[in-house]
Amino acid sequence: MSNRRRVVVTGLGMINPLGTTVEAVWEAVKAGTSAVDYITLFDASNYPTRIAAEVRDWDVSQCGEDPALWAKRGRHAKFGAGAARQAIDNSGILDALSDRSQIGVYFGAGEGPQSFPVFMQLVDIATQQPSEFDLEAFMKAGFDLLDTESEVEQEPSLPAAHIANMFDLQGPNLNCLTACAASSQAIGEATEMIRRGEIVAALAGGAHSMIHPFGLTGFSLLTALSTNNENPQAASRPFDRLRDGFVMGEGASVVILEELEHARRRGAQIYGEILGYGCTSDAYRITDIHPQGRGAIGCMTASLRDAGLSPDQVDYVNAHGTSTSVNDRVETVACKAVFGERAYQVPVSSTKSMMGHLIAAAGATEMIMCLLAIRDKVLPPTINLENPDPDCDLDYVPNQAREADVRVALNNSFGFGGQNVTLALGEFNG
Repeated sequence: MSNRRRVVVTGLGMINPLGTTVEAVWEAVKAGTSAVDYITLFDASNYPTRIAAEVRDWDVSQCGEDPALWAKRGRHAKFGAGAARQAIDNSGILDALSDRSQIGVYFGAGEGPQSFPVFMQLVDIATQQPSEFDLEAFMKAGFDLLDTESEVEQEPSLPAAHIANMFDLQGPNLNCLTACAASSQAIGEATEMIRRGEIVAALAGGAHSMIHPFGLTGFSLLTALSTNNENPQAASRPFDRLRDGFVMGEGASVVILEELEHARRRGAQIYGEILGYGCTSDAYRITDIHPQGRGAIGCMTASLRDAGLSPDQVDYVNAHGTSTSVNDRVETVACKAVFGERAYQVPVSSTKSMMGHLIAAAGATEMIMCLLAIRDKVLPPTINLENPDPDCDLDYVPNQAREADVRVALNNSFGFGGQNVTLALGEFNG
């Protein structure tokens, strides 16, 4: 460990339902604000869930990009561009590193724009005869109706490619889509590239929006979403006994990772250090977390081992905390296994209670929350935690932010498919 290069965070960027800058989001989080409301992006009136946390009042022109150029690109790609612009400007990395082959991009991004109305039109054309599906008519209409550029934008790798083009970043360019763990895994893998000396810096993070008919349909069929349509702002309630599912969010978060000595030489502002990265698989079921939390325990333990830390040194855990019955209970079990009796003294909170679940972008977003908790010595709250659950009996920082001396934080991200990532973040002490 002593010979590997240390990796620090020197830039932050965020487009989020709670705000369109990092500091605006952080102020809203500290105030315990909810961004959940009724879906406006499409008509969701016939769905069992009609609520989500949307990004509103933001356009790609606000980050200096030509809206016409981005017209056929996905919402998530636009959010990624905005967050990347903020992080690049915040870091000053482009002024300090002229060799752009030494700056990589590692993203966790989801699917591109969904042509739901066109798809339904194609289905109507192909089912004119109720007894059969006319594949030839379907294909012919597809060639006539589908837009080539929009279809190319379906590729999850496109946001990373667009960002590389924006800033002429010529280093490794990768995207991983490991569900809700994607952007945490992107940050962890980018950290490893810098540790090994392959690059000096990386733009890492994630972007996603599943607030579209296909996304809402899929999660509704899984009965994973809250149906508390009568009280949207109270719908996301991690660890609460009355929780009934998660709330979808959208957005993007980006960090600039940099080799420590390079950051020191240029006098960069350092938000914190990536101390450890742990990654495991449940190897269990696609949509269910392992009931004993073996994957969650494994990645938390691996992150601490990678960081050279003991569980006693952890001051805060930003939980995956989705507000689903099983996830919150099993994550509580995992924390108890990792921390032992001290689990009751380690604050754990879920910022998804305020901004919803940003899916592939969630991990990077919550990592930034950890860095700001370390910087400002403030624990973000879990809002809507009003009804104690005997299975969830830890300190979840209920309803109000709290001052605390946070020096080391863990960020948990557990995704569908059994993907588990924990990042250990630390205060930079020179």
